[in-house]
Amino acid sequence: MTKVKMLDNLPKAIEDKMNQDLIDYETSHGIDVNYKKFSLVLYDDEVVVGVVNAFTAFAEIYVDDMWVDSKHRGKGYGRKLLQQLENMFEGQGFNNINLCTSQFQAPEFYKKCGFQLEFVRYNKINPKLNKYFFSRMFKEENQFQGLK
Repeated sequence: MTKVKMLDNLPKAIEDKMNQDLIDYETSHGIDVNYKKFSLVLYDDEVVVGVVNAFTAFAEIYVDDMWVDSKHRGKGYGRKLLQQLENMFEGQGFNNINLCTSQFQAPEFYKKCGFQLEFVRYNKINPKLNKYFFSRMFKEENQFQGLK
C-alpha cells in the first residue's frame, strides 16, 4: 500500500539517497548538477541590511529570496546585492540568473536592474499573486558549467 506524507524536514538519509540518485541520473546524461546553496549578506556599519538566498544548478543561478530591511529600502541596497551576485558569477561559465517575484513584490525593480521578463503566470482570483519569471543572461562565450 502506498501513501504520501508531508514532512516539515526531510530526514538526512532520505535527502542523501535522493540527491545521490539525482546526481547519478544527471551524470548518465553528461550533466553536472553543480548544486550549491549560498547567501549574500549586505552590511551597513556592521548592521545586516539585506540578504539574497540563492543556489547554482547546472549552468544557472537561481534566486530563492531577496530581502532588504524595511528601514533601509530605497537606498540602492537591493540593486547592490543583485550586482554583486552578477559580478561573482560572470565569466565563470554560467548562462543566466533566474528569479520569480509576485505582482505585489517588485517586478518593476527587477526590470530596472536589467532582468528580462520571460513570462507571467496570472492568478485570476488574486492578481496580486501573479508570478513574474525573470532572467538575466550572461554574455558567456564558453558556457562550461553543468557539463560533465
